[in-house]
Amino acid sequence: MMRSKLFCVVALGLFAGDALAAEPVKVFAAGSLTGAMNAVIHLYEEKTGVHVQAEFGPAGLLRERIENGEHPDIFASANMAHPQKLADRGLATQPVVMARNRLCAKALPESGLTTQNVLQRLLDPKVGLGTSTPKADPGGDYAWELFARAEKVRPGAQAILEHKAQQLVGGKSNWPVPAGQDAMTHYFEQHKIQISLGYCSSRQTTPDPKFASVELPPELAVHADYGMSVLTGGAGGREAALRFALFVMSPEAQRVIGMYGFTPVAERRADFPSCCDQPCPCRNTANATLSYPISCGISPSTAARATCMPWA
Repeated sequence: MMRSKLFCVVALGLFAGDALAAEPVKVFAAGSLTGAMNAVIHLYEEKTGVHVQAEFGPAGLLRERIENGEHPDIFASANMAHPQKLADRGLATQPVVMARNRLCAKALPESGLTTQNVLQRLLDPKVGLGTSTPKADPGGDYAWELFARAEKVRPGAQAILEHKAQQLVGGKSNWPVPAGQDAMTHYFEQHKIQISLGYCSSRQTTPDPKFASVELPPELAVHADYGMSVLTGGAGGREAALRFALFVMSPEAQRVIGMYGFTPVAERRADFPSCCDQPCPCRNTANATLSYPISCGISPSTAARATCMPWA
């Protein structure tokens, strides 16, 4: 059961007079965050004048690049495991959950795919199945988790699904796709697959009308916690990275993230007081790494700019 904690989050980025980093804040983020993170970055840059440079890709491969010596300031992964591995090595802060997602099945609208028949259709030998690449990309790991859940519903299903799944995206050596084309869309058009497993979120604020996105039944449902960490030794500077990370967790940025089909983890609540009205009960704990040094122990002048928000 989750415990809500109060964190005093500085309204960073709302005041263009704040100190700017000499270098842009560099973000490595999961490919599924492309639309949402770019929208958050645009909002942040408009409010602060601070430039944020983002690169998107399979989170497992991004983690490997960090381990091999690259130095982004922020790492946003489609799971908690990849940033946690960096934290365990002393390369990053302990990750916080920045958003939540879930796995969906996607098919052409005329396919008749529904929540009720999704497992039957997945097991149909005539139905081609596309997934991302396990280990390299959390989306593939979540698909394999679905297969394990299917085994409990129908013995033998796991082996069938693992055998038929075509790992089409998210890896180092997936099949080539014509330039400018979405990989899964290309494979649907080529009739290589009839169902793909991926996130329920979208890279646009409106779903692609060419496809139907179908929720999984409760016995197959797979949920994803997206983890975010601040890296050590990033080029943009630690304070600048913390400021952007805190903005990502702000109610304003979380509303934007929610527009892309994610479940926000921080929302403004009317019953939570403003730091302008009364002291904000910050706590500098192991689980509040991102709140220090900006949001705890701040000066009175800075506190006047702060708001209180729940951190789930």
